[in-house]
Amino acid sequence: MKHLLTAIILTLAFGFAMAQGNKTQTITIKTKIYCDHCVRCQTCGANINETVRGIEKGIKNVKINPTDNTITVMYNPAKSTPDKIRAAIAACGYDADNIKATTEGYAKLDGCCKASK
Repeated sequence: MKHLLTAIILTLAFGFAMAQGNKTQTITIKTKIYCDHCVRCQTCGANINETVRGIEKGIKNVKINPTDNTITVMYNPAKSTPDKIRAAIAACGYDADNIKATTEGYAKLDGCCKASK
């Protein structure tokens, strides 16, 4: 009986530790990236990475994929939500799924990052 109680306690403790250790989630957001150098460009890539992190707390990593037109964000769900992340990306001047880029954010983009008319 003593071993059974110990096994139950250890199982519960392990389960609790695993739940506490998983503090990040990942979301992939569709966007439209018009230049082919956003990842390495100091203004384009830094704009998305630094601005999203500055606007929204709990962002762990931002990865831009101009080939797939996606932005993948790792975040702490206790500090942020997918909707807040989409709003932060829109504030940078990029569409984020169904949220359109803000006028102010779009105006700040380099010419290469804007849609050609």
